[in-house]
Amino acid sequence: MSRWAIGIDLGGTAIKGAVVGEETGILFDRTIPTQTSSGPEGIVGQLATLVGELYRDAAVTIDPGSFAGVGLGAPGAVDVQKGELCYPPNLPGWGVYPLRDALKERLAEQEQLSFSVILDNDANAAAFGEAVYGAGRQFSDFLLVTLGTGVGGGIVLQRKLYRGPNGTAGEIGFMIIDFEGTAEHAGIRGTLESLIGKDRIVELARRMIDASPSGSSVGMLCDHDYSRLSPRHLEKAAKEGDELSLALWQRVGSILGVGLANVTALMDIRKFVIGGGISAAGSLIFDPALDQLRHSTLPSMHEGLELVPALLGNKAGIYGAAALCFS
Repeated sequence: MSRWAIGIDLGGTAIKGAVVGEETGILFDRTIPTQTSSGPEGIVGQLATLVGELYRDAAVTIDPGSFAGVGLGAPGAVDVQKGELCYPPNLPGWGVYPLRDALKERLAEQEQLSFSVILDNDANAAAFGEAVYGAGRQFSDFLLVTLGTGVGGGIVLQRKLYRGPNGTAGEIGFMIIDFEGTAEHAGIRGTLESLIGKDRIVELARRMIDASPSGSSVGMLCDHDYSRLSPRHLEKAAKEGDELSLALWQRVGSILGVGLANVTALMDIRKFVIGGGISAAGSLIFDPALDQLRHSTLPSMHEGLELVPALLGNKAGIYGAAALCFS
C-alpha cells in the first residue's frame, strides 16, 4: 500500500489537519480553532491532540506500517534544520520557538506516539502542495503567490522548494513596490502586501468611491454600509459592469504584475500559480497582472510567461505539509 502522512496547517485563526495518502490525496480532515491566548505550550498541546486523533482514526483502516510522519506548515520564518519557528506574525509572543521538537516531545508524553515531524513555512508548504498535487504539477519552476489577508509566496525550483539560506525566500509580500508611498506593513513602506492585502483593497475602494463624482453601484451590494464592504462585493460589482470596481481591479492586478515582473527579472521565473481568497476575482486580476508583467519586463523575458489559478484552495498547505513527508 502507498504511504500516508498527517499534514497540519497552523494558522492564527484555525489549525487544519488531514490524513493524506501519497497517491490518493486527502482521506479525511479536521479543523479546530487556534487558542492563540494559550501561547506556544497551549498550541503545541492542541497540535499533539489533533495529530493523535487523526492518527488513531486512520490506523483503524490504514496500515500503520506505511505511515510516513507528520508535516507541519506554520506562519513566519522557519529554520527547517533546527525546527524553529521565528516570530510568527499571527502568533504574538512566540519569538524563536523550537516547534518541531516541542511537538515531538508532546506527542510522546501526551499521546504516547513517536513520530518524525517536519516543520516548514506555511507558504512553502502550500507551494509544495500545488507542485505535487495541484496547478504546479505541470511546471519545473514556479512561484506560488497567495492573495488574501496578506500576500505570501513560495518558490519551487527544479521541483524542489527553494527556502534560501535563512528560510525566508519567497516572501513576495515584503517586496517593495513604492518606497516613497504612505502605505505601510510591518513598519516597511510600499510593500506589495501594504498595497494589495485584503484590507488595503477595501481601503482603496473607499477612497475611490469618496473621490468619484458618479459613485459606484457597489454601494447597493453592501446596503451603503461601507464598513461591510468586501472584495467579494467589488468582484460582483465589476462583473456587473461597475466602472469604479473595474478600475480598482485593474489597479490591483497591475500592482501584482509589477511584483511578478521583479521576480522574473531577478530569478527568470516565468510561471506563477496564484491562490488565496482574493484570487477568486479571476480574470479581473489575472488579465491586468499579466499585461503589466509583460509591460514591466524586457521582450527577451516574455516567452513562457504564464499565470494560472491554484487548484487546492485553502487545503494547499495541508497537502504540502504531508507531501514533505514523502519527499
